[in-house]
Amino acid sequence: MEAATQATHRAAAGLDDSVIEQFWSSRLAGELIRPGDSGYDEARSVWNGMIDRHPALIARCAGVSDVRECVAFAREHDLPIAVRGGGHNVAGTAVADGALVIDLSELRDVHVDPESRTVRAQAGATWGDVDRATQQYGLAVPGGVVSNTGIAGLTLSGGLSYQRRRDGMTVDNLVAAELVTADGRVVRASSTENSELLWALRGGGGNFGVVTSFEYKAHPLGPEVYASQVIYPIEQARQVLRGFRAAVADAPEEVTAHAVLWSIPATPDVPVELHGAPAVIVGGLYAGAAEEGERAFDALRHLGDPIVDQSGRMSYLDLQSSLDPAFPAGLRYYWKALYTNGLGDDLIDLLVTRAAERPSPMSMVVVRQLGGAIARVPPEATGFGDRSASFNVSVDATWEDPADDDANVRWTRSLWDELHGFSTGQAYLNFPGMIEEGGALMRASFGSNYERLVDIKTEYDPTNVFRLNQNIEPRG
Repeated sequence: MEAATQATHRAAAGLDDSVIEQFWSSRLAGELIRPGDSGYDEARSVWNGMIDRHPALIARCAGVSDVRECVAFAREHDLPIAVRGGGHNVAGTAVADGALVIDLSELRDVHVDPESRTVRAQAGATWGDVDRATQQYGLAVPGGVVSNTGIAGLTLSGGLSYQRRRDGMTVDNLVAAELVTADGRVVRASSTENSELLWALRGGGGNFGVVTSFEYKAHPLGPEVYASQVIYPIEQARQVLRGFRAAVADAPEEVTAHAVLWSIPATPDVPVELHGAPAVIVGGLYAGAAEEGERAFDALRHLGDPIVDQSGRMSYLDLQSSLDPAFPAGLRYYWKALYTNGLGDDLIDLLVTRAAERPSPMSMVVVRQLGGAIARVPPEATGFGDRSASFNVSVDATWEDPADDDANVRWTRSLWDELHGFSTGQAYLNFPGMIEEGGALMRASFGSNYERLVDIKTEYDPTNVFRLNQNIEPRG
């Protein structure tokens, strides 16, 4: 970055070098990265290649005390605060122009208590970190399905795992959290301490402070599981999706399934000439004894004439990282998701028709089965809200060339708009696009819980210090 640009960012932040040096030398244990430093461009990069922002400062925190100092310094100098955990969220809110980035990526310790089946993980950990630790004891926390996803953002806005129907959403398994509030306090939220705050953290996003550690319930699963993946020709898409709807209607809760309108991955058991061809892929996990999975997934494996059936036993760790190659850092991502009350023929027709118009073969339309343990949680039990939807439908645009941005965003948004005719109006806030709808999206998604969340936001962050997120504005 040129010196003039560096000066502009610092001037906009109202900072000079002496103030920055004093902050770093006397208040931080971790590293402070500034525009012009050799690691600055790497440090400001996040998973989504669409995001190109220039923070004023990036503080790579070494512990909770660093987080407290960062919050205090940002307030002293009226700096916006961005919080980076794994840096994997689609909207890219982990960085912002002129902001102080509180970077938690060095805080990745994971501790498992196999007797109580609880897990304590620092906020910079990824789901790969958690999975590797829990699988040593044959346990799993319901979490992300791409291993380099950070635990923080996914947890705070819901979390839809491969075991969600048996064990609930990630927020349902969050039993406690430690966070630094806007006034610099370190607060623990649990069922017995600040329980209203824990309620809000279970779905309300990063609105209430910088969460520095999470405590979860873990469940017996693995090390071997039964995972299903069957690839059908795109010409059979309507038939397959109707069969999918019927098959999941009475599936046991150990079955969590999805159907994807996508392109055939380049795998050795698929003929080379079919790599990249449009297809409908039906898969999922049996969250029980691996030897029982084949029978449980039988109906979902016979919905048409498959190109290939890749179902079988595999390690849980391999399943959790199996999608990693499809979603590397640096590609361009724009994802939006809604909940639907069914999967009627009209909706199936819409999805098949619009998936055929994808500007990028890397893009996909995903239908995720819900219900089971998710639906048994009353809407008022967590900040997340309503659980009545039977499916989650996401439109996940993925592409490489910046010249294709407009076409891919337009395709996603137009299908998203049409999906509202079939939806509950509730968005999945881990896939919010770029949060263009602002407060209207929050009100629609949280429904009857919204006003209670506003009250808690007003108590813990009355001046909206933590606003670079799926923001809930405080009163006044």
